[in-house]
Amino acid sequence: MSKTTKRYTVTAALPYANGPVHIGHLAGVYVPADIYVRYLRSRQREVAFVCGSDEHGVPITIRAQKEGVSPQQVVDKYHSIIRDSFRDFGISFDIYSRTSAPVHHQTASDFFTKLQKDGVFEVKESEQYYDEKAGQFLADRYIKGTCPNCGYTEAYGDQCESCGTSLSPSDLIDPRSMLSGAKPVLRNTTHWYLPLNQYEKWLREWILEGHKDWKSNVYGQCKSWIEQGLQPRAVTRDLDWGVPVPLPEAEGKVLYVWFDAPIGYISATKDWAEQTGKNWEPYWKDEETKLVHFIGKDNIVFHCIIFPAMLKAHGDFILPENVPANEFLNLEGNKISTSRNWAVWLHEYLAEFPEKQDVLRYALCANAPETKDNDFTWKDFQAKNNNELVAILGNFVNRALVLTHKYYEGKVPAAGEFFDIDEEVKEKLRKLPNQVAESIEQYKFREALNSMMELARAGNKYLADTEPWKLIKENPERVKTIMNLSLQLAANLSILAEPFLPFSMEKLRNMLQLEKLDWKEAGRTDILAAGHQLEAAQLLFEKIEDQVVENQVKKLEETKAANEAANTPVAPSKAEVVFDDFMKMDIRIGTILEAERVKKSKKLLKLKVDTGIDQRTILSGIAQYFEPEAIIGQQVSVLVNLAPRPIMGIESQGMILMAEDKDGSLAFMKPGKPVANGSGVS
Repeated sequence: MSKTTKRYTVTAALPYANGPVHIGHLAGVYVPADIYVRYLRSRQREVAFVCGSDEHGVPITIRAQKEGVSPQQVVDKYHSIIRDSFRDFGISFDIYSRTSAPVHHQTASDFFTKLQKDGVFEVKESEQYYDEKAGQFLADRYIKGTCPNCGYTEAYGDQCESCGTSLSPSDLIDPRSMLSGAKPVLRNTTHWYLPLNQYEKWLREWILEGHKDWKSNVYGQCKSWIEQGLQPRAVTRDLDWGVPVPLPEAEGKVLYVWFDAPIGYISATKDWAEQTGKNWEPYWKDEETKLVHFIGKDNIVFHCIIFPAMLKAHGDFILPENVPANEFLNLEGNKISTSRNWAVWLHEYLAEFPEKQDVLRYALCANAPETKDNDFTWKDFQAKNNNELVAILGNFVNRALVLTHKYYEGKVPAAGEFFDIDEEVKEKLRKLPNQVAESIEQYKFREALNSMMELARAGNKYLADTEPWKLIKENPERVKTIMNLSLQLAANLSILAEPFLPFSMEKLRNMLQLEKLDWKEAGRTDILAAGHQLEAAQLLFEKIEDQVVENQVKKLEETKAANEAANTPVAPSKAEVVFDDFMKMDIRIGTILEAERVKKSKKLLKLKVDTGIDQRTILSGIAQYFEPEAIIGQQVSVLVNLAPRPIMGIESQGMILMAEDKDGSLAFMKPGKPVANGSGVS
């Protein structure tokens, strides 16, 4: 027997605060979560929709080190960007909190303390790499070395970014610390472990027997993990950024980010409750609350196995009823990569496509990677807008309002006699609200979107079949019925489409002079009373021209070219060349006359260099290591006969030669004393 649901706690994966949000995040997590919550609110359900920035962990400290700022400054910057982007995109969180907040530190500490007092953790000693020069233990991402698989010299201790092989620090050849460049040594350290193996039997019953209704991709991954056998997992790290382990013997240790981040859902709910005067506890402790996690597939194990084991061990909290994780969204046939800037960033989209939030929401829902990886292309984005939003939904609404203003001065006409064709449309209208609702409640958002669009398609077909513009003279009473029913369809669309297209439906409601209606009103054919005055018709959507999407494709191509120029992996050694090949290179000394950052690039500087032959523009991927004003006047070595190439819309006419140290820092290759510009290097 299914339990009664009094309220919903809906969580969306905490985005990591070391970079902005991109379309992969939106398609996988935030758009479906927002559709679900908007639907629940329309059904008058009690909902807490919580999220926040995940602000702890090694990647934050690495970025802070590279940028020469504190970890807090890094998370403050990206927390603001992410929060504002979500708000402007219409993701309707009840709270967007953060894990660096005091309420989270206290909540995570209390959670750990409860498990510690209950004897849940196992304490183990193990060997870990230690930097004697820096005086601290090294997380996997703080160690670099040569990949044993492909020979890439900049592989991290957990993965080689060149070949993708998963590694452990002990796998690396010639490991070195990213803190000091020194060779690390192994030292013993103590950590606290969550004994997942002790929860394996319970997880097998709870998931594999009790949640066969979960999405196949989620259920399958859980089954694979459980059948491989679960092992104890450390919940602490030797690090100085994070939630301190609340034990006197654990000084210098923090809670591992995978342990503290999901607790962030609880602390975010507390944050929201405190701000609104509510009681947070029913949302996490009442068995009549339905807990749903929206995540991407890379987080399935944490939300389906590890976090439930934590909640079970604690004993005071409810467990998730569903975890409708999506697969990954690719971009123009390639995996989205934040490090390579191969992404469509939400904050940039909002700036470049003002008032087109719903176009992206629609395209991402229509192509949502619900059961397998899917692909976003700018051409498809354009087609979804032009061929569906403009040509179907927008066209129907516009025709209905324009004809009403033309024939009836914008007042809803009274319906007269209904014929078979009218009854067919009314029957479809009666069925569609439940059809859309069932799909949403089963987390089939693509299916729900298509069902919603069926109503707009039906409206267009109805007008095309009845042709009121031809009937207006010979049978004006018949036209009144046609236009009344068409307007009722438009009113219903303002309800059914709102979870998917909230900005456009607000615009439609304004045209219809209609208050926001609940889902229960959908299916009615008397929403708009006869004589009701409508506002003038406005276009809900506008056509996107070829040049607009061509500019976006070009931007991605320039990004790819810039990556090739600035991020070419260092190979162990290059193929042997003969002397004649070397002599083909014309390397000369030049002086940097001007330097500036390239807009929308974090890595490139645009340099004006006097080569002794001429003054030319050269793009160099050194912006992370040098301030532009600090290098003006520097003499550098320039490969002057390198064929020009366009990078981010700028033609680069040569290459500056650099030396890369073991810690990844760069230095100019330059003469030991000033020499004349144009002097050859041989």
